[in-house]
Amino acid sequence: MTSFEWTSVFLFFVLYIVMLFTICFLTFKKGHIVLGIVGIFIPFLWLIGAVIPAKPGSSYEREQRAKLK
Repeated sequence: MTSFEWTSVFLFFVLYIVMLFTICFLTFKKGHIVLGIVGIFIPFLWLIGAVIPAKPGSSYEREQRAKLK
């Protein structure tokens, strides 16, 4: 592999790790467990889980409700 290919692979790996610790965490925090698990293989699902509203009773929803009080 050329140096460009190695660099590209490394950058995509770093992007995946950043997504794992930010978007995936938010998806799980909003209560979308299935999207979080399947998102490990199809990362686009993490984005969906992070954008759709939180499930009632999830830790994210409780935090948002507490901020409004």
